[in-house]
Amino acid sequence: MSRRIIFTLTGEQLAELEQAIHSSPYPEVRQRAIAIRMLHLGQPPEQVAELVLVTSNTIYAWHKRWREQGIAGLRDGHRTGRPAKADHAYVQELERVLELDPRTLGLPFTIWTLNRLRLYLAEATDILLSYTRFRALMSREGYRWKEPKHDLSHLQDRPAQETISQITDWLKKTSPSTPSPIPNSSLWTRQR
Repeated sequence: MSRRIIFTLTGEQLAELEQAIHSSPYPEVRQRAIAIRMLHLGQPPEQVAELVLVTSNTIYAWHKRWREQGIAGLRDGHRTGRPAKADHAYVQELERVLELDPRTLGLPFTIWTLNRLRLYLAEATDILLSYTRFRALMSREGYRWKEPKHDLSHLQDRPAQETISQITDWLKKTSPSTPSPIPNSSLWTRQR
């Protein structure tokens, strides 16, 4: 059973659709405006649905929203869903813990990794986020991982470092600026 809907648009409606197709910042609006324009050009809803990879019922729903609300009706509506596990209190605890050295909390390491931080917060807040969700939360909150720079200078022998520095400076001053070529240093030879 075919639905009897007139898909013909006025010049003003067509201009509004063209504007949305070319300049809307929302990809779903552009896609839906193209579908409605195709309906106006005489394409059957089933064929339009096949071209934009949705069902024909979806095409009818888009057209209905277009008739009732215009371009604003082509935007995605507010989607409800489960509330986020990581609430404001969780984020505050995250910020507090990141300011602390893990050793002050009795932990056997000195650097917070994503997984260590995620598991510690799970114990502290009873909220265990998946690794992917936790990484997304960290990114959303503006945290970026920096590779730690290991400095072992406190373990090095100062007098030996100074001696090596003096020897290196002396070698730089006394060495020729261009090394002399070594005869027959090539591994390749030509047979005659």
